[in-house]
Amino acid sequence: MSGIASRFDFKEIQEKVSLHLRPWHRSFQFWVRAADIYTGYKVFQVRVSFVKDVQKQHAMWERQHELAADKIYAMCSDLGGFFLKVAQIIGKPDLAPAAWVKKLVTLCDQAPATPFDGVQHVLEKELGQSISEIFEKFDVNPLGSASIAQVHLARLKGNKNDVVVKVQHPGIQELMMTDIRNLQAFALYMQKTDIKFDLYSVTKEMETQIGYEFDFLREANAMERIHHFLYENNRKSPVLVPRVVRDLASRRVLVMEYIDGIPILKLGDEMAKRGINPGGKMAAAAKQNILKSLTLAYGQMILKSGFFHADPHPGNILIYKGSEVALLDYGQVKDLPDQLRLGYANLVLAIADNDPVKAMESYRELGIGTVSNCGNEQQELLRLAQTMFDTKLPPGVVMLQPFSEDSSIKKIAVESFPEELFSILRTVHLLRGLSVGLGINFSCAEQWRPIAEGALYNAGRLKGANRKSRVRKLSSFRRFSWRN
Repeated sequence: MSGIASRFDFKEIQEKVSLHLRPWHRSFQFWVRAADIYTGYKVFQVRVSFVKDVQKQHAMWERQHELAADKIYAMCSDLGGFFLKVAQIIGKPDLAPAAWVKKLVTLCDQAPATPFDGVQHVLEKELGQSISEIFEKFDVNPLGSASIAQVHLARLKGNKNDVVVKVQHPGIQELMMTDIRNLQAFALYMQKTDIKFDLYSVTKEMETQIGYEFDFLREANAMERIHHFLYENNRKSPVLVPRVVRDLASRRVLVMEYIDGIPILKLGDEMAKRGINPGGKMAAAAKQNILKSLTLAYGQMILKSGFFHADPHPGNILIYKGSEVALLDYGQVKDLPDQLRLGYANLVLAIADNDPVKAMESYRELGIGTVSNCGNEQQELLRLAQTMFDTKLPPGVVMLQPFSEDSSIKKIAVESFPEELFSILRTVHLLRGLSVGLGINFSCAEQWRPIAEGALYNAGRLKGANRKSRVRKLSSFRRFSWRN
């Protein structure tokens, strides 16, 4: 008996040591891989500087991006957790090189699933009942698995409608916090050496927002608040928000309405299956309606309420009933202070009106600290605002390169950036990525102008006459343009 006990004690000690060393092992893996990717680009920059032929330079850059994409993909895939979110953030066609996007977009739905016995343990511990006591049926295989949780299809006892059960991965919180702190250290280094932008504040806001995602009760409250706001302010809500089953919500488990829809990334394939030409008029109308719904919902949430869903990546958007939109996953929401909400409304008007003076004033009001390295400071500040906070691409441009040599970020150093604004920045960039994917080039600032004017008017900061002279209907979307 003593031998069995000692073997058991040794195994328990071994597991504790392994758990203690796990963050150190992940940190080592991150720094080795990040250093490899970074030094690869730095050495390449020296090599390519000796090549004079522009076409050859372009081909060399494409190859370098492909090599880096393979390494970034391997790092995010192997480490999982927070790095899957990193892949979502940087793997967008308006921000990252095409080779990165092609690789990283496939990671969105590839988080490893927790085995069912682990799911059952979390669920029954959180809800205080067995699965068989709560559910008439419960699919063992998940519908999908993301970085923080996975979802299962189920049906409650005495109910004919299916529900979705969201269950948090065991031990994921500590792991992701380790990853974020490593990224913060890397961001500090990058902003001192290569990128003149306050990346550290961005990563601090990411730490705050992702920390909230581990509390599903907070998510349930957010869903109900946004559902109420959108239905109260529209004849018909522009997006569908799933209803929460309140009695079955806890910190690590959330049960909600099941929506039978198609992930937005699979919309083209679904149209082809139904015999609809993805480039035809019917498809064009559907895509415009989808983007119109999302843009209206986000304009109202950010500018009118200040409380908004801050994670509109493609995995959180379902299309149902043709071109209706459902918005999922309310783990990342942001509640803007009125000062920032109204300051951003001013910046929206500056971008929509192409007004560099108003843009400068908005920067000061929002607390964005900049240092200019160019003669035409006002115009570059406006360009920077358009790059950061608008979805529209300049004529002939199919992808923005924010950190290229001729970009405004290289000419205007952003020395301080309020952490709270990162959620807006990320939301706008995700909307731009969606618009690029749908083949629509539009300005969210132009579409949000009447909402921004309404917010400033209600706050007593815009005269009624000025507002009435410029209001136009959001529903027209006359300035949407299609790229062929």
